[in-house]
Amino acid sequence: MGPVDFTWHRQTSGRLELDYSTEYLGIGRGPSKVTHYNTSSSRNATITNRLSYTTSSKEILFTMPSDVEGTHQIGDQILFTKTWLPDGPPKAKLIFIHGFNDHVDRYYELFPTLAARGIETHGFDQRGWGRSVHKPSERGLTGPTPLVISDIVSFIRKQLPSPVPVFLMGHSMGGGEVLTLASDPKYADLMPSIRGWLLESPFIAFPKGFEPNAMTVFFGKLAGKLLPHMHRVSPLPPENLTRDPEVVKSIKEDELLHDTGTLEGLSGLLERTASLNEGKAKLNKDVKSIWLGHGTNDMGTSYEASKKWFQEQTQVEDKEFKTYEGWYHQLHADLPEDRPVFAKDIGDWILARSGNEEARVNIDSKL
Repeated sequence: MGPVDFTWHRQTSGRLELDYSTEYLGIGRGPSKVTHYNTSSSRNATITNRLSYTTSSKEILFTMPSDVEGTHQIGDQILFTKTWLPDGPPKAKLIFIHGFNDHVDRYYELFPTLAARGIETHGFDQRGWGRSVHKPSERGLTGPTPLVISDIVSFIRKQLPSPVPVFLMGHSMGGGEVLTLASDPKYADLMPSIRGWLLESPFIAFPKGFEPNAMTVFFGKLAGKLLPHMHRVSPLPPENLTRDPEVVKSIKEDELLHDTGTLEGLSGLLERTASLNEGKAKLNKDVKSIWLGHGTNDMGTSYEASKKWFQEQTQVEDKEFKTYEGWYHQLHADLPEDRPVFAKDIGDWILARSGNEEARVNIDSKL
């Protein structure tokens, strides 16, 4: 793991706060702990889980998050889970849904950073992906859309009831799944339990120049019904996902990334995407708050389609569309200097809807 750089700064209240950015190196399954830091005065110290640091006659306590691995069982299926816990009472909970050919340990500093700000973060490797695959035949074996969504709902209900606001976030394919859930009347009763919905580069449409042939889509859907469990390798070029060559290298070397879907799973993915892009999926009435972030140079999903979908949600009053100019598909794993910006945007939006005055001041200062 590489160093973590922190900078101390003074707030208007006179309190000394920690403004930090993190850079993890050599991530395959991801780091679990931060081991040291540099202050702006170049002094070093060792962090265990708590650090007391004195400057200008003031003592500051900085706490580090911890992570816990576990499982979530649905019938015979055992799903790998991971939770990033604040060192203290949480201010909010975030439930995260990963994307295609991905797993929860590939989100670099995003989850530890959120946990360090008091946002308890929960994720799981979906059926067919990551460490929820227990044998080669299970690769990409997600099942049909109703099963995909019911898995997500089962994981959400595990966190309910909650003493703090609960937020749901998805990346890419996971973003499309989150929107599919938000639009499913079957789960209308769950909507009041979700304080806000966050979408990172959601799969609402293919980007221009990367659309599959219409005949390919047609016969793919047909094959999905006839041969549902047949595997199909569908690689996404790592160079199209991030501008960071180290991340590109780690994608190529990660043994948990198998690029494999089933015809049934891929067909369901295309159907969900078409339903969102064509406006057939309508958000349930109790979806109150939406944040959507997308990079303009995304070669995995369409920036334009995300913006169009967002603009059509006129019934949602509390919503924000964030454009990341020049960024690629994995906003959480793009250039190292940009990742803290993305993590801060997510944290600010969540905390501003969790009764956190500091986050509200932070957001208001940008306006």
